[in-house]
Amino acid sequence: MTAVSTPVPITSVPEATRRAERRGAALGVLAWFIGILFVLPVLWMLLTSFHSEADAATNPPSLAAPLTLDGYKDFFGVGGGASPWPALLNSVGTSLFSTCLVLVLALPAAFALSIRPVRKWTDVMFFFLSTKMLPVVAGLLPVFLFARDINFLDNVWLLVILYTSMNLPIAVWMMQSFLADVPVSIIEAAQMDGARLPTILWRVVAPIAGPGIAATSLICFIFSWNEMLFAQVLTGVVAQTAPAFLTTFVTSQGLFLAKVCAASMVISLPVLAAGFAAQDKLVQGLSLGAVK
Repeated sequence: MTAVSTPVPITSVPEATRRAERRGAALGVLAWFIGILFVLPVLWMLLTSFHSEADAATNPPSLAAPLTLDGYKDFFGVGGGASPWPALLNSVGTSLFSTCLVLVLALPAAFALSIRPVRKWTDVMFFFLSTKMLPVVAGLLPVFLFARDINFLDNVWLLVILYTSMNLPIAVWMMQSFLADVPVSIIEAAQMDGARLPTILWRVVAPIAGPGIAATSLICFIFSWNEMLFAQVLTGVVAQTAPAFLTTFVTSQGLFLAKVCAASMVISLPVLAAGFAAQDKLVQGLSLGAVK
């Protein structure tokens, strides 16, 4: 007795393919739309930075207004104003130093919680993350009083310590998931060869988890660079950072919109350049641990 096979309709496969293509095209259009919504304010700020103060203050704004570099000249103090270079250098120094300290402290802590986990390590990770739930303004007054009593106000090292403590929990949380993908056999082989813990961390673990470490350092650098509340309250002239310097353009005489946009573009450039230079490492690092 011969079994009769049922023919498969050949129109079902092309139809499913067309539906998948339409779905992919719709998601692509949606992604482009959302991307344009995010980029549009930045482009508008860039255009406004090249307008004069009179043209920038018009309502509705004029897209065909003549372009000028007066906003950038005023920001860099060409006309005799305050120079932004001390504030920019303070931001670079505090962000870099705090990021390096965060990496030095977070790597051993993440190693202990991933490669050599302790009891109830999930509770430890939740404790690290819970420190980020405290509103920053709630700790502002105690920090201010403590810094005043020890004569540490208007000091860049105070900001380095604060930024390190603020970014350390999120760095440990991120790097723990990255280091969890490091093969334990490689670490055991290094131990059998006589490698001590510092050697294992810097010569075995760090190269393997390089993309994750790069993503963590970039995020910590961005958080430190953009922080303004502590920098505004705890610094004056000597340790003033770029975001705090930006607020000096809002005066009793009014808001100088073109100058503020020019200053915002210049202050955003280091973060944009760092993100663009490390975008491949950032994508690789943020995708580590996503697929098991």
